[in-house]
Order: sequence, then C-alpha cells, then structure tokens
Amino acid sequence: MEVLRVENIQKEYAGHKALDDISISTKKGEIFGLLGPNGAGKTTLIRIINQIIGPDKGKVYLDGKLIQRDDIGKIGYLPEERGLYKKMKVYDQVLYFARLKGLSKHEAKKRINVWFEKFEITSWYNKKVEELSKGMAQKIQFISTVLHEPELLILDEPFSGFDPINAQIIRNEIMELKAKGTSILLSTHNMNSVEEICDSIALINQSKLVLNGELSTVKESFRSHTYAIQFKGMMFGFANALFAGYSLEHSEQIDEDRAIAHVKLLKGNSLNDLLKTVMPVVDIESVNEVLPSMNEIFIQAIQEKKGGNNE
Repeated sequence: MEVLRVENIQKEYAGHKALDDISISTKKGEIFGLLGPNGAGKTTLIRIINQIIGPDKGKVYLDGKLIQRDDIGKIGYLPEERGLYKKMKVYDQVLYFARLKGLSKHEAKKRINVWFEKFEITSWYNKKVEELSKGMAQKIQFISTVLHEPELLILDEPFSGFDPINAQIIRNEIMELKAKGTSILLSTHNMNSVEEICDSIALINQSKLVLNGELSTVKESFRSHTYAIQFKGMMFGFANALFAGYSLEHSEQIDEDRAIAHVKLLKGNSLNDLLKTVMPVVDIESVNEVLPSMNEIFIQAIQEKKGGNNE
C-alpha cells in the first residue's frame, strides 16, 4: 500500500531551481533511501513533504489523499540539524514533543517510560539537555521523533555522530518500525546503510531525479558482467587464453601458483564461455560475480549525469 506520493514537484529560489519535476513514492513497511550530493535538493523536498515550505508546482499525497496541515501528526521528522531545548530536562522535553503530536499526557508518559527503559536511559529523566553528549542527545531526539508512532518517518542522517554500538541500536529500532508497517524515508550519505536496510532508492542530482526504483533493480541495471575468478596456475597463461571477447579488468597474484582475475564479458559471451576458455590452462577454485556497490553506483550515476549535461 502506498503511503507517500510526491508528484512533479518543482521549487525555485531566486532563479535557482532546487527541485525540477521530482516524483517518488513510498510503500507501507518500506525503507526508501533519498540520496544525492550536498545541494542536490533533498532537504528542500523533505521540507515540502513536512509542509514547512510549499512547492511552486506539483502535489504531495499521504495515504492517497492530498496532504493537509492536520496530517503533520502522521509524520515523524528527525532533521539532520537536531533541535532540542538545552535548558529543559530530558523527560519534560520528550513529553512536550509528544503532546505537540497529539498524545494525551497519560499515553505520552507510558510510551516515554517504555522507550527510556528500552534504551536503558531511565537515569537521564532529570538531566538537562545541555548535560548530554551529542550521541545521548540524538537518542532523545530519535525517541521524540517516533514516540507518536507515525505512519511516515523521515530520517535525515540518523546515524550521524553515533558510535558503532549506538548506530546499531538505532538501526535495529528502524528495522523494528519497518516490521510494524512504518514507511521510512531515509536521507543519507552513508551508502553502507543504504545497502543494508533500504528497499528502494531515489537519487537526486542538481535538482533532477537521476535514479528511482527498487534497490535490487537499480543494482541489476548497473551490472557490468564482471567475474572474479580464483584459480591455481600462472596469470600469464590465464591472460593469454583470453581473446577479444573478454577484458581483463584486474589481476592479483595470491602466492606462487594461485591468483585472482577480474574478467569482464564482452560481445555477448557468457560465463560458461569464459570458463571453457580458461579451464584448459588453469584450475578454477571459485567464481563470483563482481556486483557494484551503492557507492560505485552513486558515483557513476552522478558522473554520467554530468557528462550528459556537457554534451
């Protein structure tokens, strides 16, 4: 079921196009990665979804209906720039945000206790925000964002500033929210996080949508049909066995008689054709397809877009 749909959004500031005809959608129980270099337009899109600013053209739908001011209670937003009141006590802070999102005082207190116990931070109740470390403050901000159990959760660089242990704790909570049906829009520069948890992605560059779709489909479209072959034998003989239908992209000698070669298939040749070509001269130990990482896809897509703009 579709939760968020953004249709043909355009936004311009003083002659500069921040967003140019952007359309994306997220499903219930999906983690959707919103990617792009700094200045691409991601923050502008997030602000439009949150109704902080309005688009020049285009529409935003939530649960199939044009988004309204009252729908803000269905959204949880964790901005990259955290916003807590430094002089306020932690418990009062979270209670305040919960009440703003429409929770009764009784229900808010009950949920706060559950989350504070889950994160093992009940001793922080009466601490002031200014007494907390950056990581501790981010935990409080995360709890404040999810406490009202939003249908749509927008997270802008949620792992920034966390040590690996606390980053994993937050990642686990995000996965649990997904399992409960929350639609999650994740804006991040961390491509490892995208690989680990995202179901779909959109890549925005220079205000335009460059990539959009399920992660597996996007990765499939960037396959280069390159295989890592580990073998016993001499690299010289392996390389000589290849002919015009293959490209030796990389080679590495492991020891005196074992090596790894990355070979790209050309001219419609198959992996079976490649193996038949080299098996007479080496003993194959393993074969694995070399799939592009999200970091490589990100860089390639941006470079291709720049190249297209220069033509």
